[in-house]
Amino acid sequence: MGSGPVESKTEAAMSELVPEPRQKPAVPMKPMGINANLLGYIGIDTIIEQMRKKTMKTGFDFNIMVVGQSGLGKSTLVNTLFKSQVSRKSSGWNREEKIPKTVEIKAIGHVIEEGGVKMKLTVIDTPGFGDQINNENCWEPIEKYINEQYEKFLKEEVNIARKKRIPDTRVHCCLYFISPTGHSLRPLDLEFMKHLSKVVNIIPVIAKADTMTLEEKIEFKQRVRKELEVNGIEFYPQKEFDEDLEDKTENDKIRQESMPFAVVGSDKEYQVNGKRVLGRKTPWGIIEVENLTHCEFALLRDFVIRTHLQDLKEVTHNIHYETYRAKRLNDNGGLPPMTTETEENHESNL
Repeated sequence: MGSGPVESKTEAAMSELVPEPRQKPAVPMKPMGINANLLGYIGIDTIIEQMRKKTMKTGFDFNIMVVGQSGLGKSTLVNTLFKSQVSRKSSGWNREEKIPKTVEIKAIGHVIEEGGVKMKLTVIDTPGFGDQINNENCWEPIEKYINEQYEKFLKEEVNIARKKRIPDTRVHCCLYFISPTGHSLRPLDLEFMKHLSKVVNIIPVIAKADTMTLEEKIEFKQRVRKELEVNGIEFYPQKEFDEDLEDKTENDKIRQESMPFAVVGSDKEYQVNGKRVLGRKTPWGIIEVENLTHCEFALLRDFVIRTHLQDLKEVTHNIHYETYRAKRLNDNGGLPPMTTETEENHESNL
């Protein structure tokens, strides 16, 4: 009878020792399709129009690099892509002038406006690449330039009073021009793409494709794809970055059929069947640049500008830049790099 208080004390002590059962983590509910239950129009879909208006006001940056030996029509192709003189002849020297002894980096900026949308386009040319007797490590200045743009962006990003809109000079796309030999890739091609595919979006293109027959072109494209696969070189769009099944299906077709794009560039117009067309005049007729039966320029243009331009920018920011940023911060012991602003503050404190 008198053991009641003792028992209650024991129970209290035990309850203190025994931990309360852990609560299960809250599992987020799956979004339910409630469209049928909406009582009226909300206006969620106007976000697209809001984004469009904002883009039209501010414009956007797009930075494209062209790499390849001189004489492959790099400048002409870029001018054809953007239907304006955005790239000067990379072979700015004639046969009497000396070829640059080292790889040079030349960036030319333009503002192109179409339908009220402004694009701040920068074309980065690399004269001297692959033109030397000894081309060993000639990819290094190009990789250095690409990383310098990441560093510039990172330093702006970690500023205490950073700009509302950080100028973006990062290379979003690199068109790599392959010589139309019809045989195989050169060691220089493989070495460049092996190193640079880790830091930038590489899109391989076969230049001056009109120098090959249709059969030679198909065979050469297959051979290039096989060589890239054997050497473990991933070009854009990379398989690992496909976001969903729709992306994978669309990009697989590009990877397995279109790449590398066999192109012809021209900024000259000719009259064909009563229409003005961009083309190249040859002894056997006019090669129409935008005619898919003649070359794959239209496929390349649609890919770079009309379907994948935003993705090229996103992969640059979310993958290549983030990889650089993480490595840079890790090398710096988790601290951001010193900017001009932090250096001045540090000196004033001393």
